[in-house]
Amino acid sequence: MKGDKDVVLTAVTQNAFALHGASEEMKGDKGVVLVAVTQNGLALNNASKELKGDKGVVLVAVTQNGLALNNASEEMKGDKDVVLAAVTQNGFALQSASEEMKRDKDVVLAALKQNGFALQSASEELIGDKDVVVAAVTQKSSALGIASNELKGDKKSCLGRRRNQGNEARDEN
Repeated sequence: MKGDKDVVLTAVTQNAFALHGASEEMKGDKGVVLVAVTQNGLALNNASKELKGDKGVVLVAVTQNGLALNNASEEMKGDKDVVLAAVTQNGFALQSASEEMKRDKDVVLAALKQNGFALQSASEELIGDKDVVVAAVTQKSSALGIASNELKGDKKSCLGRRRNQGNEARDEN
């Protein structure tokens, strides 16, 4: 039964984590895995190695739950489209991204828009970037504690820019 596609599809439709008990063949079946990760992206953990590297499958998984990036292949952790989808859904997914993605300002800013505390996973260079820190504290003011020591000393300026950005947003509405 663990290898019967109809049985496995019924099971993963009800509970994505039923993929864990499926045969290796079913864990490598793209259709079965897509049903599972559509329901819960974290089911990617039980997919075959090949499907953990399939951009289409991984995109579905991380769009449903950004933390599924942790279960993707190393190649997918370095794919900007995949990482952007993951951090947009859950900023903490940045911790699973490749070092290159942690240095990518666009990716880090997308993560910070979702969760300011994602700053802790950004590269040292970006933790010292004033625009990045302002984005983090705009989302979560206490994220300033993660900033570089130089920017921590510039708290007034960072928070002042945060207030001004908030005023500009209100003025546009």
